[in-house]
Amino acid sequence: MLSRRQFMVLSSSVGVAAIALGVLPKFADGETMTPHSALMEDQPIGSFEVSHTDAEWHALLSDEQFQVLRREATERPYSSPLNDEHRSGTFACAGCQLPLFSSTTKFDSHTGWPSFWQPLDNATAIRTDTSFGVLRKEVHCRRCGGHLGHVFTDGPKPTGLRYCMNGLAMRFAEQT
Repeated sequence: MLSRRQFMVLSSSVGVAAIALGVLPKFADGETMTPHSALMEDQPIGSFEVSHTDAEWHALLSDEQFQVLRREATERPYSSPLNDEHRSGTFACAGCQLPLFSSTTKFDSHTGWPSFWQPLDNATAIRTDTSFGVLRKEVHCRRCGGHLGHVFTDGPKPTGLRYCMNGLAMRFAEQT
């Protein structure tokens, strides 16, 4: 039987190991991204067409957008007006204006974030995310590398995918 102290030390060690295994690989050299083609193995895609210094990104984006797109933060659920956007149109990257998703693929996932079952062709890149000791697929803008959100395999037909996006990472343009 473990004493309370032994249990706490063991639990802390396991927690530190999980964080190290999850967070450190994310920041290791040689990270790769995959152009969108379902959930493929990671393959390098090279540098981005749109690239800026942090100072230039700060000038182009709000502080909140910078944290999401460039620092991979996550906005609070139900905080984005784009979660309730139901007009016909296109959702584009807030960093470089690349069209990412059509409103025809948007659905209510009841998660509090704008969700889609498919991106536009050649719009996104996928990277394996092992932060917090959990294996996930992170979605980035193919053109500027901005962090958009994650993709999960619990979405609706026809793809079975749920692209759970940060509204701060996108702008909406109504179809006219």
